[in-house]
Amino acid sequence: MNYFKRRVSLVLFLIFALTLNAQNGHDIWLQNKKAKPVNVTTTKQSPTIDIAKNELINGWQGAEGSTITLTIKKDKSLHTDGFKITPTSIQANTDLGILYGVYELLRKQQTESTIKDESINPSYDRRVLNHWDNPNGSIERGYAGKSLFWHFGKDSLDVTESDIKLWKEYARANASVGINGAVLNNVNASPMMLTQGYLEKVKAIADVLRPYGVKTYLSIKFSSPSLIGGLKTSDPLDAEVIKWWNNKVKDIYKLIPDFGGFLVKASSEGQPGPQDYGRTHADGANMLADAFKPFNGIVMWRAFVYIANDEDRAKQAYNEFVHLDGKFRDNVIIQVKNGPIDFQPREPFSPLFGALKKTAIMPELQITQEYLGHSIHLAYLAPMWKEFLDSDTYQEGKGSTVAKTTDGSLFDQKISAIAGVANTGLDNNWTGHTFAQSNWYAFGRLAWNHELSNEQIADEWVKLTFSPFDLSNSENKTDFSKSDWSNNFLKPVKQMMLDSREAIVDYMMPLGLHHIFSANEHYGPGPWYGPARARKDWTSLYYHKADSLGIGFDRTPTGSNATIQYEEPLRSQLNNIETCPENVLLWFHHVPWDYKMKNGKSLWDNLAYRYDAGVKKVREFQKIWDMAKPYVDNQRFVEVQSKLRNQSRNAQVWKDACLLYFQEFSNMPIPYDIERPMHDLEDLKISTMKRPLDYK
Repeated sequence: MNYFKRRVSLVLFLIFALTLNAQNGHDIWLQNKKAKPVNVTTTKQSPTIDIAKNELINGWQGAEGSTITLTIKKDKSLHTDGFKITPTSIQANTDLGILYGVYELLRKQQTESTIKDESINPSYDRRVLNHWDNPNGSIERGYAGKSLFWHFGKDSLDVTESDIKLWKEYARANASVGINGAVLNNVNASPMMLTQGYLEKVKAIADVLRPYGVKTYLSIKFSSPSLIGGLKTSDPLDAEVIKWWNNKVKDIYKLIPDFGGFLVKASSEGQPGPQDYGRTHADGANMLADAFKPFNGIVMWRAFVYIANDEDRAKQAYNEFVHLDGKFRDNVIIQVKNGPIDFQPREPFSPLFGALKKTAIMPELQITQEYLGHSIHLAYLAPMWKEFLDSDTYQEGKGSTVAKTTDGSLFDQKISAIAGVANTGLDNNWTGHTFAQSNWYAFGRLAWNHELSNEQIADEWVKLTFSPFDLSNSENKTDFSKSDWSNNFLKPVKQMMLDSREAIVDYMMPLGLHHIFSANEHYGPGPWYGPARARKDWTSLYYHKADSLGIGFDRTPTGSNATIQYEEPLRSQLNNIETCPENVLLWFHHVPWDYKMKNGKSLWDNLAYRYDAGVKKVREFQKIWDMAKPYVDNQRFVEVQSKLRNQSRNAQVWKDACLLYFQEFSNMPIPYDIERPMHDLEDLKISTMKRPLDYK
């Protein structure tokens, strides 16, 4: 072989080697590991059991030549799809329990966790992703490309081999963390979703997801009987309307025997609903629930309702639903956003949690980062969700956490469920940001076990997503030891994740500030936003109420009295400015600029220091990630590095915009020991109207 040919061969070899080592993030936390031989015995055969068996064969990291037994055996200590696990066996009541047990066993092996004999049951029966995907392939609040399920144009209802492959990968990812349901379309639903062509495509999707235990659900438009059914009304008490829905549900179950049910956004933000006909939410939900009763389907009825009036928006969902407690069918579950406004970086929990004692209620969390920097900012959300789930409602005395009011342990409810607004799309890495994958993972893990810690979930995800070590091979093929990797990559990156949500709160809306975004896409700062033509509750001025006296929304008895919706002793704690937690102080109080806080500094100084701390923290994230370069593949390293640079610039804009704007009211100096603003206020008012990807 001559010199030229040898050079070409070497180049081709290097390209091939680099291709093998390339990592675009598509494998998420399910990285390929070199498996050791294992013998798997089963007491039953089914598509789901076959998947479980193949996962063990392809991912086994235990002792070479081990035999593991998968056993279906009824056990009253196991709930729904719970399982018993030992180092060499998995027992469950259902095929899905076996599959979940296999993923648990492999996760423990791959993260080198102790495997002990234990029974593991899910916290919630239904663990559902809400996809806000539209029939044209777009995704409302989607930041990772087009829809996984719907195409654009004349081919929108086609099903291709690549579709089936992608849906299978999606189902596998969900099953690996215990997610068992998917709402396939936007809550702002198109009536087309209930037409024959779309239902047949839903059937095709359901057939792929089914072996992995992921049930399909649909969002529906409440006025569908009159829009596509030829009826003159969609009144839920009209006999013809009831008949139309009964027939539609029957038709769905002929196609999809295990269909999960409907998600409904009604009488909300312009969406039609029972109130259009003088009926209640219970009337609308129960009409649909009766249609589902013969098929064991459910209705998830959203409580995200508010109208333009003088009532505090934070009070409206409670006022709409609390008087209906006990009036819903037992296969209706009320889906409530974690906070009383709308997925803000920090909110107190919605007072509906615990207040509905005779009605099943499910939390709705947002995985996609609508208010947390989209897929640009690094924001690990498990700390946010744990803060919410662990909040004490005091509804049945101390210890009545949100988690206990929704998982069936405190109140008698037929269904327990939790939902997450999905952040997946057609981007190669599914979520637009490598670290946004951690929120898909964290939602599934917390939905399965809401007692897991933020630290454990982060530790698992980093090890599964980034570890360069083949745990089945004792020979270290990298240039560094596991100890080096743990100290220089795992620990600092995990801490970066744990700090990320609080950093965002600090540089966006500290101390209980909320909803002060620009008019454009809930991304940049816009504390000045409040045009006279706009609805008041869609402006920033409505929420921060800054004036020469102070800042914050008074929700105590001297203001909107929203605190009346919380149970004692929490109510009194929130009403008192001295005892109200400082991280929600401006949510509940209009606070003087010179008010002395617990650290002895004024409110104004505290705001300034919080904004500055948020910016500094993101800059620290940049340093951590830059030092992580030797331990991660180049593609993901560069992508995350670029996102962090953008986030750092954005954090500076948030700090400058808010401090310069609020300073016009406080007339107090920005503390001299923090970095000066880098922008002019008037320039920021113009620049923050740009689209997020243009926003530098």
